[in-house]
Amino acid sequence: MTDEEYALDSIRKWAWSGFYTIDEARELLEEIVEPDDDVEALRAAIDASFAEKLAAEATWPAETDCDRLDAVFEALHDDGICALQHAGYTIADGHDDVGEVVAEEPEGTYRGYCFFHGQDVEAAIDGDGLEIAFGALGDDPAAGLAVGEAVSAALRAAGFAVEWDGSAGQRIALPAIVWQRRIPTEEYDAE
Repeated sequence: MTDEEYALDSIRKWAWSGFYTIDEARELLEEIVEPDDDVEALRAAIDASFAEKLAAEATWPAETDCDRLDAVFEALHDDGICALQHAGYTIADGHDDVGEVVAEEPEGTYRGYCFFHGQDVEAAIDGDGLEIAFGALGDDPAAGLAVGEAVSAALRAAGFAVEWDGSAGQRIALPAIVWQRRIPTEEYDAE
């Protein structure tokens, strides 16, 4: 993949992730452009990608898989599981983000965590499902499995097909998730 192909793929994923505004995508572009890239063409690709996504959103169902996922993560959070979406870009970043959130709350607020990171979102955008990491905050393996069971049960109750072998060593997978995450229309601030 050439530098420009990489940039175009990144632009597509920023738009379709639903986690970035068009202005944030423009800022991210500045971090990845190479000297030989056609920057104006890449900026135009950002506008086109966000416009294409906005048009597609009009055809989506009123409630998408991502809306249901939001509700599950909110309920898990309310149940003492620190549930983070788009937590960094790698699994290590996700663990760091969980640590930061947990540290900001009073001790005992959370009994465990679950999250997915940027690479997981990219896989979901490409139709490869979504994987969710989980665990307990202490060293108790049984507590970690209990968190995994709670997360998988909540996802199943929300209607997701869940693949998980019941072990702490495997992330929970949503192989059939359709990634359709909306961002508010006012965020489409094309210049």
